[in-house]
Amino acid sequence: MIQKLTPTPLTSLRVSRHFIPAHGLIPNTSIQNKPLLHYHEAFSPSALTASAIESHLTSVGVVEPQWRFTMYSTTHFHSTTHEVLCVSNGKAKLCFGGEGNPGKVEKEVEKGDVLVVPAGVGHRLLEDLTGGFEMVGSYPKGYHWDMCYGKKDEEAKVQGIKNLPWFEKDPIYGDKGPVLEN
Repeated sequence: MIQKLTPTPLTSLRVSRHFIPAHGLIPNTSIQNKPLLHYHEAFSPSALTASAIESHLTSVGVVEPQWRFTMYSTTHFHSTTHEVLCVSNGKAKLCFGGEGNPGKVEKEVEKGDVLVVPAGVGHRLLEDLTGGFEMVGSYPKGYHWDMCYGKKDEEAKVQGIKNLPWFEKDPIYGDKGPVLEN
């Protein structure tokens, strides 16, 4: 039986918000002006499993879990959807915005953290700090991810990001939550 998850109460949740400037052909947060969100310890890491995360996300009903994996070590972004990453195991150092970007954000994330990555934000794994780093990757219902790398032939895809709707509910908390405060 999958344990039911209870997220950290909103009143206790620490959230980091990052606006990352465009860099080269990676639009980052400039295209929709929605921040990269980091929910620190959204879930207690003690009994957290990927299955429990997937069950919780499915019960909230905002996003659909689609994979369990680490993060690619090549900078990439998605032009067709926003992404919700829930760390289900380990600890890692990630880079958002592109390595050469003076406005990039490098951060350590660990089991229990949640990242809301707006479409267009470049991201990559810099270092798996514990071995076995894993996330549950989810996307808003009805949307599917693509892979973009900030290359010349991707301009039309990037323009499509402008028309993507933002979340109407928080993927972790539902009717209230950090994703709705932007």
